[in-house]
Amino acid sequence: MAIGYNRTTPAPTGGQVLGAHPAPSTSSTPVIDVRNVFRIYESAAGYFTALRGVSLQVMRGEFLCIMGPSGSGKSTLMNTLGCLDTPTSGTYLLEGLDVSTLSDDELAELRATRLGFVFQSFNLLPRATVLRNVMLPLTYTDIPKSERTKRAVRALTSVGLPPEYFDHYSNELSGGQMQRVAIARALVNDPAVILADEPTGNLDSATGEMVLKTFVRLREAGKTIVLITHDPEVCAWGDRTMHIRDGRLLSDEEERAVVEAHGGTGRGRT
Repeated sequence: MAIGYNRTTPAPTGGQVLGAHPAPSTSSTPVIDVRNVFRIYESAAGYFTALRGVSLQVMRGEFLCIMGPSGSGKSTLMNTLGCLDTPTSGTYLLEGLDVSTLSDDELAELRATRLGFVFQSFNLLPRATVLRNVMLPLTYTDIPKSERTKRAVRALTSVGLPPEYFDHYSNELSGGQMQRVAIARALVNDPAVILADEPTGNLDSATGEMVLKTFVRLREAGKTIVLITHDPEVCAWGDRTMHIRDGRLLSDEEERAVVEAHGGTGRGRT
């Protein structure tokens, strides 16, 4: 069953960001609205709480960074936001839609059409061309092949990849170029949110800066971005930073208080 959204999307033109359509400034409905979410896993060793009462709102056109060390719960949070994992309790609304009410097929459709994913390891097909990699999310849609190509070209143009690379195999590209291809693939379906998991983790500092500038340009065009990282320098590029520690989501002020309470290290919180 198709998921119903009441949303208008102007057609992209020229070199503008694919699907860029900033919401009116009067809009107060969050794109992401997470309310008191817990995620508890059961294993032979007992129960483990990965998320502890997480609440989060992300507005349309916002570039949010979530920072945390290994084991803090940031991967679980990203999987929850990406509808790849289900909260044990609490509520997650995506564009006002309660995702807990959706069937597996509807969740798959939601991931394919309303969420764009960018990964640290790029996840490109090495022996497919750049253009074909970006077209992949459109493969199982009823969009004609000619239109798929147009959308892929627009997405690649929007992330600043020169046309002479479109017919190259992805394994012929540099790390920064591959990540821009991955961002274009995330954009091609005009998602409500781009979820980026450590997108600069495999890149040198200069190339990472180039990728972050791409995210800033997308945000300026009205796209909503949630980026997970462990690097405070990456967070400086976003509009707002939240911190995740022991499964709890903290503001900058709360994080500073925790760090100061533990002698500048932030360790010891349980």
